[in-house]
Amino acid sequence: MTPSHQRIATTDGITLAVDLYRHDDPDRPVVLLLHGGGQNRHAWTNTARRLHARGYTVAAYDTRGHGDSDWDPTGAYEMEQLAADLLAVRDHVAGDRAPAVVGASMGGMTILTTHRLAPSELWGAVALVDVTPRMEFDGARRVVGFMAAHPDGFASLEAAADVIAAYNPHRPRPDTLDGLHKVLRQRDDGRWIWRWDPAFITSKLDALHTDPERSAERFDTIAELLLDGARRITAPALLVRGALSDLVSHETVAEFLDTVPHAETVDVSGTGHMVAGDDNDAFTTAVADFLARTTTPTEGPL
Repeated sequence: MTPSHQRIATTDGITLAVDLYRHDDPDRPVVLLLHGGGQNRHAWTNTARRLHARGYTVAAYDTRGHGDSDWDPTGAYEMEQLAADLLAVRDHVAGDRAPAVVGASMGGMTILTTHRLAPSELWGAVALVDVTPRMEFDGARRVVGFMAAHPDGFASLEAAADVIAAYNPHRPRPDTLDGLHKVLRQRDDGRWIWRWDPAFITSKLDALHTDPERSAERFDTIAELLLDGARRITAPALLVRGALSDLVSHETVAEFLDTVPHAETVDVSGTGHMVAGDDNDAFTTAVADFLARTTTPTEGPL
């Protein structure tokens, strides 16, 4: 199924790129998909198609500063603004219905932030993908270090593929480089750079990589804010963890379950932080099974 491409205006006037996999029946349950930092909506293509085939209307969008969405004019990328963006997409796609929402990494943090800013009843189900309110500091530093490591891009797609393979040694290397066009673009000088605004890192996250001592206190402050959001979750909730993740540990999962005692958890074996990319079949099956128990399509296969 080919999605319709839309642009949705946010509260501060920028627009977000959205792929919408819609059913003709307006009463179909809606699922919103939020990617992680440095990714874009194309990370969800296989999952979106499979969920659509199971009866859901699905929307995947590029976070501001990522993919084809506008960059933040201030370069600040505050979590509260990302949460406001999610609420704008929700209102546009779902209207007065309560959609399910699935967020990976930064996308999950955005979901938790919306729970601090808006009623929890806005959501029919919540799935967090390898993200907990408090994460492992060293794992977070590794992710940010990878994102900040090549500000001038790569001389070739092959060079980029080498760096990605070294970062994800557990993941089989793709047979072709075609998929890299979704996360990299070529500058006029021929170099390949990431499809996201460098200010996303430099404005908030660079200290995590360059000054860990100073950023540890900030890291704890963010965790407390996200825990406050987690406490407000009332919808059915699922935490999907990559079994090899160095960000989400058994300890951080235990704290999350203490905070959201009605939540379910599932580990996806052989996957790291990028669960959906490491094993999309297993990941999508886990999410689809959860949604099948917590949402009720009017018709169609589930």
